Amino acid sequence: MEKTTLKYPVILVHGIGAKDTNLFWGRIPETLRNAGLHVFLGNTDSWSGIETNALSLKKSVDAVLDKCETEKVNLIAHSKGGIDARFLISTLGYAPKVASLTTISTPHLGSEVVDFIFDKKYMHNNLARKVAFSLARLYGDKSPEPHKLLEDLTTKNMIKFNLANPNADSVYYSSYQSLLKNGFDDLSHIFTYHIIRKVSGANDGIVSLKSSVWGEDCTLIRGLRSNGISHSEIVDIKRTKISGIDIPIEYLKIVDKLIRKGF
Repeated sequence: MEKTTLKYPVILVHGIGAKDTNLFWGRIPETLRNAGLHVFLGNTDSWSGIETNALSLKKSVDAVLDKCETEKVNLIAHSKGGIDARFLISTLGYAPKVASLTTISTPHLGSEVVDFIFDKKYMHNNLARKVAFSLARLYGDKSPEPHKLLEDLTTKNMIKFNLANPNADSVYYSSYQSLLKNGFDDLSHIFTYHIIRKVSGANDGIVSLKSSVWGEDCTLIRGLRSNGISHSEIVDIKRTKISGIDIPIEYLKIVDKLIRKGF
C-alpha cells in the first residue's frame, strides 16, 4: 500500500491483560507509521474497569489533540478497549473529539466466558478476589479492578451499558471480527472456544461473532487457509502470518477505509 495520510491521528487502545508495548501490538504501530500515519497509544491499564480506563484514555486523547494540533482523533480499539472507548465517547461526552471508532473483537453484547466464570462462582470468594488482584498488579496497574472489570462484561450488564452508551451520530462506528475454525487453531483459547461455541456458536476463542458485530460496517477477517485467526492473533502478537494473513496489512486496510470516509 502506498504511503498516505489520514485527516486525523490514530490512537490504538488495547484490551484486558495487554500493555502498550510491541509485545502486544506486534508490528502494527510501526507498519502504520511507515505508511505515513500519526499513531499513538491509549495508555490504559490492563485490568482496570471501564470508567477508570475511559478516564485514562480521555487524557491520552487530549494529549494527542494538543500535540497534533487537530480537533479529532480516530480510535482503533481491540477487545475491551472498544468498550472503554464507547464510554469515553458517550458518557464522558467526547463525541466531538472522536471522528471514528473501529472496534476489533470487542464484546459489545457481553462475554459468554465471563458469564461462565460468574455462574460457577469462581470470583465470588475473597481468596479468589485477592489472587486476581495480586496477579493484576503484576501488569503494573496502579489500581487494578479485575472483579469489577469482569462483572461489567457479563451479558446482563452489557445490556445496561449499551442502553446508557448509545452510538453518537457524529462518530463513525465500524467493527472487525475473526473466527477460529476449531479449538485447535489456537491452543491457548481451546477451553474458552468450546465454552462460547456451546452458547453462541462462532467465535475467536474469547469473543463470539454475534457479540463483536457493531456499527455501520462490519468486516470478518478470514484466514486464507483451513485454520482461523484467534482473539490474540488478530493484534499480531505472534508477529507472523496467521492462516496466510499478514495481520498488519489488515490494519492498513482499516485505515484505507477511514481515509475513503474522509477521516
